[in-house]
Amino acid sequence: MSQASRAWCRRTLLGGLALPALARAQPAASPWPDRPVRLIVPFGAGGAIDTLSRTVANAFPVLANGHALVVENRAGAGGTIAGAVVAGARPDGATLMMADLSPNAIGRELQPSLGYDPMRAFTPICHLINLPLVLLAPMALPVTDLPGFLDLARRRSDMVYAHPGIGYIGHLAQELLLRRTGLTMTPVPYRSGAEVARSLLANETSSSIITVSTSLPFIREGKLRPLAVAGRQRHPFLPDVPTIAEAGGTALAGFEAQGWHGIVGPAGLPEPVVEATNRVFNAALRQPEVARVIEQTQASQVVGGSPADFAAFLQAEHARWAPLIQAAGIRTE
Repeated sequence: MSQASRAWCRRTLLGGLALPALARAQPAASPWPDRPVRLIVPFGAGGAIDTLSRTVANAFPVLANGHALVVENRAGAGGTIAGAVVAGARPDGATLMMADLSPNAIGRELQPSLGYDPMRAFTPICHLINLPLVLLAPMALPVTDLPGFLDLARRRSDMVYAHPGIGYIGHLAQELLLRRTGLTMTPVPYRSGAEVARSLLANETSSSIITVSTSLPFIREGKLRPLAVAGRQRHPFLPDVPTIAEAGGTALAGFEAQGWHGIVGPAGLPEPVVEATNRVFNAALRQPEVARVIEQTQASQVVGGSPADFAAFLQAEHARWAPLIQAAGIRTE
């Protein structure tokens, strides 16, 4: 690992440790949980969110009165099938959800007939991680940086971008980039980030914004070209790749997009349960194996913090993406 990577890992882990006194303390004896807890995951087994969920579940019993965290995958409809399960669960702390953008913040904008309101149906508990994104192009595309890519898009009308599903963060991030620059490209949906990467490798598509963790092996092997990262800061695993805000000029000043996951429960969770749950998940983030998977395997950032922190973050994500979805007419139904 490079010196920059080690420094970033220390910063992100320390960021998770610099929490309120409640979160810094080891989980104390608590009436919660008094039984095994279900963690509903909105996507199928084997993906990054499932890996994160199961890694946290392995650390759970020693932090939670010896009770298990039982991972239950409920894939489909962009995560809103899982969202509906948790929204309708009893608010007793026995059912939680690994939160994601669509089911827990913008599902009603994407699917107006959705049977629950993501901004009212859940109790925010803990922001676990952020997943950095990167804008990629095939090596065969005749560009080497973001300005060259934008210039090529202005001159060509046949450029196609790939995304891992309508309303997913990579889709929204690329639409934001296009609208900010006044460009047009044809979107092509795939079923996963891995399939998006394959489309770029096969020169089926011209670009995509996907997670650093999915794309990093191909970048390191020289098979895909990173043009810019979508976060506020450069990624330590890609120190020579500028941010979109850095490289994109005035039109893209302040550009930011990232994936994320956290923990929510049904609306109406009692405050003592919220506090105990937050305490346990903050402690899980400090477990060495959990931090290792997040920072090294998934090239992501530990966050942590209070329920109020996560509630404010969810409100900000809704405010960021809902206007774009409405203006672009993005729908999943």
